[in-house]
Amino acid sequence: MTTGNGRNAAVLRRPGRFAVPSGYIPVLVTACLFAAMFAAGGVRYEGFATGQIILNVFIDNAFLLVVAVGMTFVILTGGIDLSVGAVVALSTMVSASLLSGPGWPAPAVIVLVLAIGATLGLGMGAIIHYFEVQPFIVTLAGMFLARGLCYTIGTDSIPITDPTFTAIAQARIDLPGGTWISLSVVIALVVVLAAAYTLHYTRLGRGVYAVGGGEQSALLMGLPVAKIKISVYAISGLCSALGGLLLSFYMLSGYGLHAVGMELDAIAAVVIGGTLLTGGSGYLLGTVLGVLVLGLIQTIISFEGTLSSWWTKIFIGLLLFAFILLQRLIAGRKK
Repeated sequence: MTTGNGRNAAVLRRPGRFAVPSGYIPVLVTACLFAAMFAAGGVRYEGFATGQIILNVFIDNAFLLVVAVGMTFVILTGGIDLSVGAVVALSTMVSASLLSGPGWPAPAVIVLVLAIGATLGLGMGAIIHYFEVQPFIVTLAGMFLARGLCYTIGTDSIPITDPTFTAIAQARIDLPGGTWISLSVVIALVVVLAAAYTLHYTRLGRGVYAVGGGEQSALLMGLPVAKIKISVYAISGLCSALGGLLLSFYMLSGYGLHAVGMELDAIAAVVIGGTLLTGGSGYLLGTVLGVLVLGLIQTIISFEGTLSSWWTKIFIGLLLFAFILLQRLIAGRKK
């Protein structure tokens, strides 16, 4: 008997057996993978199996988590955003140049950077929908535009010495057991919670899943497809700009070569977290787990000490192949 509604709830129940909704399977696999990697690291490396190691993964990847949240919205509609890494770099350059040059106050810089990111995303979303251009092409153009703007501001790294940015960068929030997190982690988790609420408890969120499940069907249902598609790219641009601010706090500098390839890391985190590239199915919890898996791979390689950092890309590539195959298998079972 088939129970539930939609692609995520489709499941085949047999008498006497517990059935897991097929949409949850990739998330569960990612959670088990993270647990297995953490356990293996604890067995192999002394001092690895501690709470601070997990918190350090959050600290070192807070900016990527925020960017991946925005990417999740886009991929859920069946789109893609290749501009996020360049927008992150542009955000760091705008922040650093305005803080060190004209001496703008930090709150004004933060508001301006977020507005730039949202506006870029809004523009790309409008072009994608109204001119019916493939998201790959439009966001690729956006990537070149944002990266080029970085170099019009400057070709060298610009240090950030603003007291507000420095204070945020150095702030520590103490937790029980002698552990701690940065303020950037708190900001990233707030973004995750707000995004999860939006996706699961608002009309926009339900519309995102509906458009990803089938744009023509969503139109026949009377959903505002144009508003939804443009909104997700604006959200992605906003998250990219916020990720750039968090990277500015982390690096205390602006540089045109910051975040090179981050768009691929964000896509990888979303896919490893179980969101279908074709759209319509996925959870933000999976995206969080995907970011943690990527961060834990980097941590394990650092603990090993004998492996090049390029092994990170190799392992991520293998994981992507495995999860794409898993998605195909699940899709095949639904049919």
